[in-house]
Amino acid sequence: MSAPVLTRAARPEGAGPPARTAPLRIAIRIGDPVLSARFAAAIAGIPGLVLAAEDEAADAVLQAGTQADGPADARLTPREREVLRLVAEGASNKAIARALGISVHTAKFHVRSLIDKLDATGRTDAVAHAARIGVIRL
Repeated sequence: MSAPVLTRAARPEGAGPPARTAPLRIAIRIGDPVLSARFAAAIAGIPGLVLAAEDEAADAVLQAGTQADGPADARLTPREREVLRLVAEGASNKAIARALGISVHTAKFHVRSLIDKLDATGRTDAVAHAARIGVIRL
């Protein structure tokens, strides 16, 4: 199952911005009725949020994400996960290559690939992103 995504709903033309005193209307568009009910129960307890009916306009829509919207770990290969684990331990490219029995060039390739897939700016940022989304535990 892919992760739910909250997106801003399109407002009818000429409707203008929602009034500041009006509650924020949230619509839930998730195929799994159990998950949908859990979100509805959570939203019901938040002041200033109102669950929009199926046919009502909403300020935001909570919908099931697509695989492309899913967690970055779903896009990491098993080898990239191994490399990420070693990067998290502080291993250099040379140490990664030695540990995995690959060339330093290949280790650099895997590090760059996982940095790109995690939308990180470097090795440390990749580890932080991975930990934040639950790919690795520190």
